[in-house]
Amino acid sequence: MAYQITGTPQNTEIGVILPTYGEAENIANLIEDIENLGLNTQILVIDDSSPDGTATVVQEKQKKYPNLLLYSRPKKTGLGTAITDGFKIYLSAQNPPKYVFTMDADYSHNPQDIPKLLAVMHESDCAIVIGSRYSKGGKIQGWPLTRKIISKTANTIARALLGLKLQDCTAGFRCYSTTFLREAISSLHSTTYEIQIETVRQASLRNFVVKETPVLFVNRKQGKSKLAWGEIKSFLTYTIRAVWRS
Repeated sequence: MAYQITGTPQNTEIGVILPTYGEAENIANLIEDIENLGLNTQILVIDDSSPDGTATVVQEKQKKYPNLLLYSRPKKTGLGTAITDGFKIYLSAQNPPKYVFTMDADYSHNPQDIPKLLAVMHESDCAIVIGSRYSKGGKIQGWPLTRKIISKTANTIARALLGLKLQDCTAGFRCYSTTFLREAISSLHSTTYEIQIETVRQASLRNFVVKETPVLFVNRKQGKSKLAWGEIKSFLTYTIRAVWRS
């Protein structure tokens, strides 16, 4: 598949994937914050035709930052597909980054924690570093009790059924090694939030190491959680099918 991307791919150590839908208020500041870290970074925004003009904001920022890429998709097709599209775009580059980050574009994940995850990756020969809400020192701010119960339950199910020895296997703030992504990309088929489980399971199946480092997750979403019942069903379906194939 050929991806119609605006911007020029750069030769960088780090690639950052920012899936967006309705993030016009946040994306400009987030791009600035990542740029101000002073890292050797390429930023890839994957926007699902946001009605609030998120893509237009990114296009304006591209005039300032040559390392900023934009992939505009025709419709909203799920977090999992956005992330795997981002992986494929980076892997297809002439000089792929050594590490690829995924994070939310609404400041639930603090960009100031990127160097923290990167330091763990530099120190360890591992496939994934997870910005963990549940490992010692990790915290969640702003979630209602019901949301905490859903998240804890999802992690408990994944650990028990798939044998994942992680405190937080559903977190989306991550650093991936390109070495791992090259091996696993053909096995990634998730469309929604189950991508988080699928990637750590693929790492486990291939005997790659996954590590966690504590972060503060701040709930920035107003109103109904983006983790809808349909997505919870997708997560459970993936987990059950994975166990069945084992």
